[in-house]
Amino acid sequence: MSMQMPHPLGTRAKVLLSSVFGPYVQDDEFGSRKINPMELYQNQVTRVQGVFSLRMFHRSFGLMMIQSNIDAPCTLLDFPSLDRFTLELQENKYDIIGISAIRQNIGKVKKMCELIREYQPGAVILVGGHIASQSNLNEMIDSDHIVKGEGVRWFRSYLGQDVNAPIIHPEVYSCNGTRILGYALNEKPGDTAAMLIPSVGCPLGCNFCSTSALFGGKGNFINFYETGDELFSVMCRLEKNLKVRSFFVMDENFLYHRKRALRLLELIEENHKSWALSVFSSARVIKSYTLGQLARLGISWVWMGMEGRESKYSKLSGVDTCELVKQLQSHGIRVLGSSIIGMENHKPENIDEIIEYAVSHDTVFHQFMLYTPNPGTPLYEEHKKDGTLFDESEFPPADAHGQYRFNYKHKYIKNGEEEEYIVNAFKRDFKVNGPSLFRLIRTLLNGWQEYKNHPETCIKDRFAWEVAPLRTSYAGAVWAMKKWYADDPIMLKKINTLLKDIYKEFGLKTRLAAPVIGIYLFSAMKREAARLAQGWTYEPRSFYEKNQAALALESTAAESGTSRTGVNVKQSRVSLGQIS
Repeated sequence: MSMQMPHPLGTRAKVLLSSVFGPYVQDDEFGSRKINPMELYQNQVTRVQGVFSLRMFHRSFGLMMIQSNIDAPCTLLDFPSLDRFTLELQENKYDIIGISAIRQNIGKVKKMCELIREYQPGAVILVGGHIASQSNLNEMIDSDHIVKGEGVRWFRSYLGQDVNAPIIHPEVYSCNGTRILGYALNEKPGDTAAMLIPSVGCPLGCNFCSTSALFGGKGNFINFYETGDELFSVMCRLEKNLKVRSFFVMDENFLYHRKRALRLLELIEENHKSWALSVFSSARVIKSYTLGQLARLGISWVWMGMEGRESKYSKLSGVDTCELVKQLQSHGIRVLGSSIIGMENHKPENIDEIIEYAVSHDTVFHQFMLYTPNPGTPLYEEHKKDGTLFDESEFPPADAHGQYRFNYKHKYIKNGEEEEYIVNAFKRDFKVNGPSLFRLIRTLLNGWQEYKNHPETCIKDRFAWEVAPLRTSYAGAVWAMKKWYADDPIMLKKINTLLKDIYKEFGLKTRLAAPVIGIYLFSAMKREAARLAQGWTYEPRSFYEKNQAALALESTAAESGTSRTGVNVKQSRVSLGQIS
């Protein structure tokens, strides 16, 4: 963390934190791209799955962590429109304005800085996030500070607070706006996992990894919670206040911190918690745990980098990833595998074989990304040294998002062929393995059949509540899939087998419920397909939230019921993560 002189107002400074403005699913002058929506799954995972694509949005969790851990009055504006951001600048005065962004959004940050200078010339402008890795960023935008690395300690230092004070974790759900099969899921308490952020950075430091580079590179990471006891305490609070039993653990390699994970396991068992954890893990690390440990810890979903056949990363050394995925999913652990298109040994002559190898894993979800050197990474420095990077005037940062083309001269893949290759990878995975929702339901059933009679009550209970939708809504979804794939004999056979297995496992009520629900979902799927064919796009809703210090300053406006911006202040009196 770079040091800086504290702000003269200290914790009396009024702070505004904002993500970049939307809309996001369009090609515009500010760097938005239709191909690069503000949706992780639709962007990089279920991209070609149409009505089966998992649609959802994720909050700006880094900004929420900062807001939760500073004593200054702080307002958070997440996913604003340009007009909404401008209105906030016109109506409310701030001393510090912070913007978080990725490199692809340099154009948006530039515009936001211009607006701040116009409407609030006295405000200090801070810019952070992955965009901070851009080497000449200070020449491209008009900001006062570029915050590199972890933002909570930087902000605390800037406000004159104790940088080593305990981290207060925000109470926020992991996603919002979830939709699939043309159906918007209800956002009832407990239906969505809580977000949990134990650490940032990854000690493995793969050469292409922007996240690892942002927090110090290979061998470096920052633990917000050093011990299993600290983490367990946070999880109990989230469980109580958000009414959840599941947690999405935003940690680049959660299980790598073995002592913390095993202590958490002890506390889970001692306190009879039946929790489900979705985690990121490298293959070698997850293989170092027994299936029993994973089950007792509640590991239900794993994002695992498989990168590609013959890749040289140590995290994959000696691991048969196909066999590992098969083993995990046979025990109900849903795997999101991540593969790279365009590594050093990839050529037009072997690309089909490379794609087939990735598809053969049959993971529940599969992310495909182009091998992309981003500023700050060893891969970027290597290409910079070799002179193979395209000039930004030739290939703008807005297009270097990993789903379009290379931002450098590949040794073997030329003339934009990678654009076709990555789409083919998604299509092949979808064709061979079917919709990710089908795979997810099948894997859930595997887990239930494996653990439904387990002697440990907490494990048995977790699988029971995880598979509850199989008795109704998921059975209906499979029924609807059966109609959808009526003309595809190979996929239809797989779906029929799964539906029969569900009926056999859950009996008459499920057999009766499936067609009733399925008819409704099939109609929703047809309507969704028509919308998509007409170019329908999906944008996140905006959030406007204040911490307690900011609310105290707004007390007069709160009594009258309306703030100067027209946003009802009472609606802002929510725990972080709720909609304002």
